[in-house]
Amino acid sequence: MTLAPVLLVEDNPNDEALILRALRKARLANPIDVVRDGADALDYLFAEGPHAGRDRTHLPTVVILDLELPKLNGLEVLDRIRADPHTRRLPVVILTSSDEDKNVVASYDLGANSFVQKPIDFPGFSEAIARVGVYWAMINRLPPTGRDRT
Repeated sequence: MTLAPVLLVEDNPNDEALILRALRKARLANPIDVVRDGADALDYLFAEGPHAGRDRTHLPTVVILDLELPKLNGLEVLDRIRADPHTRRLPVVILTSSDEDKNVVASYDLGANSFVQKPIDFPGFSEAIARVGVYWAMINRLPPTGRDRT
């Protein structure tokens, strides 16, 4: 059985490296696909542009989404994910350095499944990422239609 990937949407290369390291340390078996801006995230999810050859019916097990992204911000990406019947139930975890209440409220209003603030210190950051990865990729149960939500 092939495990569905985790989609990481992160434009900061340092945060990306820390997130990947923490997920590997947590022994997450799922492949991790990385995109670095909001437009590329949507192209990936809807199998368009550079991702046109990807099977659109095979969605990631979870999207880990930063808010501050080039081209389209995380809230715009989340809004588009929730607007499409094919992706509306896809688990989306907001992972951001923002501590602004307006971002928390907007994320949940748009249908985020979780909002995680990036801890400042490395041990805290690593632990938070490991828990996010393990929960959403290994413990959480997707809707009955699984990853083939059409």
